[in-house]
Amino acid sequence: MSRRPTPAAPRAALAALVALTAACQDVVPLAPADAPRAGKAAAAGGLPDAYVLPGTRVFPEGIAVDPRRQRVYVTSTTSGAIFYGDLRDATLADSIPGGVDGRTTAIGIDVGSDGELFVAGGATGRVFVLSPDGATLAALQAASGTPTFVNDVAVVRGDTAYVTDSQNPVIYRVYEGPTGWVVEPWLPLAGTLIEYTTGFNLNGIAASPDGRTLYVVQSNTGELFAIDVATRAVTQVDLGGAALTNGDGLEVTGGNRLTVLRNQEELLVEIRLRDGGTAGEIVSQTTDPSFRYPTTFVEARGRYLVVNSQFDARSAGTPPVLPFTVSVIPKN
Repeated sequence: MSRRPTPAAPRAALAALVALTAACQDVVPLAPADAPRAGKAAAAGGLPDAYVLPGTRVFPEGIAVDPRRQRVYVTSTTSGAIFYGDLRDATLADSIPGGVDGRTTAIGIDVGSDGELFVAGGATGRVFVLSPDGATLAALQAASGTPTFVNDVAVVRGDTAYVTDSQNPVIYRVYEGPTGWVVEPWLPLAGTLIEYTTGFNLNGIAASPDGRTLYVVQSNTGELFAIDVATRAVTQVDLGGAALTNGDGLEVTGGNRLTVLRNQEELLVEIRLRDGGTAGEIVSQTTDPSFRYPTTFVEARGRYLVVNSQFDARSAGTPPVLPFTVSVIPKN
């Protein structure tokens, strides 16, 4: 376990995401072998030390793994493209092009049991359902006519997705009905313990292994909540006074373990849950020198795959460090 102080420079990149507009992505040849964190090929059955994303304006955000196909997907916020490749390959050389069916940006992503991709569309207010190779199965308008940032996705029992909105106080549900894919406001948050304030609110979302509980983190307050899927009851998880401010990606990483990625602090915070998931305590905080404003992560083969968004560089108007990467670090 390593520790590092919170970066001193303020990073207002989350607010900048709201102004995302459609932009063409400049795909360039891969950086030379001595470029920072350029991934090396994996040993047989293993993972590379990092994944490389081709392009100069990727600014990635979301990540998901399809265990059946042994494939990893990473989203681009600037174009809506989705890069993918085999888990063993250091370069995610294939991509699902952006700009298709209104997918001009792509934020959170998760994989269904049949390999379908559920993709959050940020400020467009849309949720997209794609085939494993990128055909659009549905382009659903979750929110319109109100400030919105459709952010993160959690798939429950393989075929139903729950989606957070960081600016509109509602959690959406996406499922396939008798006549096609449907998005609905599953849980309006007015009157619950989750109170929206200025800035980015609910962000990361993850489901318990049995699918009965959703966990969500509120970025601007640092609070963690548990939601009973059957009753829709909301409980704040008591962390003994600890705050998860700037909490972004969130994963249930064991039967009673939950890990939250704090983007500005560049920390993976592991929490041991107790009392039926209504309380917990921080048991480790991990960082890595390769982190560059990490946003989301996923677990694969005993490793964490951590997306380096470099949103701070975009917000400051400074050039990003190329190539864009996904760090691969040991799981505690």
